[in-house]
Amino acid sequence: MRNESGKLISSIYDLFLILALISLVFTINECSSNPISGEDRLQLETTGFSCNSDLHTEICLANKQVRIDNNALKVYIPSSQAVEKRLILPYPRKEDKTAMDRFVITDYKPWWVDKYKKVLSNLSSFEVINPGADGTVHCFPGAVIGLKYHDNLAINGTGIPAGYSMSDFKRFLIQSFNLKIKRVSEVKKPPVLVLISRSNTRRFLNEHEMIVMMKELGFEVIVADPMRMTNLDQFAEVLNSCSVLVGAHGAGLTNEIFLPEGAVTVQVVGLGLEWAATTYYGDPASEMGVKYLEYKIEPEESTLLEKYGRDHPVIVDPNSIYEQGYFAVRAVYVDGQNMKINLN
Repeated sequence: MRNESGKLISSIYDLFLILALISLVFTINECSSNPISGEDRLQLETTGFSCNSDLHTEICLANKQVRIDNNALKVYIPSSQAVEKRLILPYPRKEDKTAMDRFVITDYKPWWVDKYKKVLSNLSSFEVINPGADGTVHCFPGAVIGLKYHDNLAINGTGIPAGYSMSDFKRFLIQSFNLKIKRVSEVKKPPVLVLISRSNTRRFLNEHEMIVMMKELGFEVIVADPMRMTNLDQFAEVLNSCSVLVGAHGAGLTNEIFLPEGAVTVQVVGLGLEWAATTYYGDPASEMGVKYLEYKIEPEESTLLEKYGRDHPVIVDPNSIYEQGYFAVRAVYVDGQNMKINLN
């Protein structure tokens, strides 16, 4: 994975995930003003434990001592009642300004926390908690637990109380990484083109000739190979200063989120990848204020033609491959194809 051009980018999806990421936390009565009433409050007074659920929150309270197992993410409450198991689901809290005051990351990876420290520090003024190493008890007034899926590289504003959009998230990233350029009109001359250079699959076999052509057209070309993309802070700044991002279909194109408004993403679409190309990177581009273009290659530009022959279903009937399932599609069109672009 270290040499995949998509390594950095696949991780950028984590920027969306982290907006909802927090570990299992129970609120206990020493830290809360008992935000339950009626039958739930009666149960609390009778059994010492009660949970209240609505559309956006799930809060559990205990008025007796509890034991917290950080490793298993469980809370144990002594009781004479029958054993009860309660699973807290990932409901976001409505109008809760404190829900993201602190992050508890269950699958804590130091390298990941370090890579996204600018994002995390803008979401919370506190250090991230590693429950595997932190044996202390923490009290919170409420929690957002788990992750909420919206769509591919998208935010569903109607499902968020504040109505945030991808444009808002993009502005958040600009602020987090201290990026200076907001609109493509502010980019220096000559215009900068970033070419994503892949090392394994979906490679441009004539990449050098492509670079020469791009320079002849007046672009300053920056080749983003896997090593260049490992430093997120530096690479975000490179992308923020470019006018055009070019790459074959793949996770590297998620970098379009760092482009200034009005910049262009050009996706080179391999055989059999039309739907995925549009769904994952084409449609989201407009929500970010980025212009989008596709170059759909011909069979002659794919190594699949030489491997299978012109009349093979891989070439003439991709749907028949899709009917065989995801792994068949991935083996052929995602992992089994490189490209030689016709520059004439």
